[in-house]
Amino acid sequence: MTLTKFDLRGKVAVVTGGNGGIGLGCATGLAKAGADIMIWARNEAKNKAATELLRGLGVRAQSVAVDVTDADAVLRAVEETTQSLGGIDIFIANAGTNIRKRPEVLTVPEWDQIMEVNVTSVFHACKAIYPKMKLRGRGKIIVIGSLSGSLGFGISPAYAASKAAVDNLAKSLAVAWGPDNIQVNSILPGWTITDMTVQTRTIPSINEQILQRTPAGRWGTPDDYEGVAAFLASSASDYVTGVSIPIDGGFSNTLLIVQAPTQ
Repeated sequence: MTLTKFDLRGKVAVVTGGNGGIGLGCATGLAKAGADIMIWARNEAKNKAATELLRGLGVRAQSVAVDVTDADAVLRAVEETTQSLGGIDIFIANAGTNIRKRPEVLTVPEWDQIMEVNVTSVFHACKAIYPKMKLRGRGKIIVIGSLSGSLGFGISPAYAASKAAVDNLAKSLAVAWGPDNIQVNSILPGWTITDMTVQTRTIPSINEQILQRTPAGRWGTPDDYEGVAAFLASSASDYVTGVSIPIDGGFSNTLLIVQAPTQ
């Protein structure tokens, strides 16, 4: 039996920050399901490498060098994507940033920078894409939140607050745009091997704590996001909206791993 509801052929997906890490993992999952991909990201060299990789999967893949915090640039990117690939069916808001500082030393400009990238830019992009999806009579929006948005994160309070905000934004958009047949959901990554977590992974004591609390016993990798992203982008999830899905190897469900004694 062929599960045609998971087939994304003929669909166009935009992925912000899709040239590496979790964003590229999501883009790869969608491309494997047949979707054409447009990457919005600033680093043109990484964009080129990512699009070449995606084209190798047999889909159309292009990129636009765009700063997602520039609302006018995002509007231009929407039009360029529509003209180049024929429309926008799927939007993955993945671009994000972090500044690791305790709250007493974090500056207001640093706070504002994180909020602008992680929350405000997502709002602007979703608002810009909404008319295109409404006109097509359907749409899928996937927001990349974070496990830290539902837990305290003393070394990155602005990041945690921004991810809590963007997760609730996704829920609010799901309510507002559900009547337009647009489903909006969020993915909450746990500890994942990306450029953003290099520093954390190099501290043995912290790395060990993370592994001890994670039932899967390992860090996540970008390809762990392929399947969930493809599901949320497909018609198989047409009755799923306003949902937050953790991808964390069980970390968020675990206070402490206690091994039962062997008999």
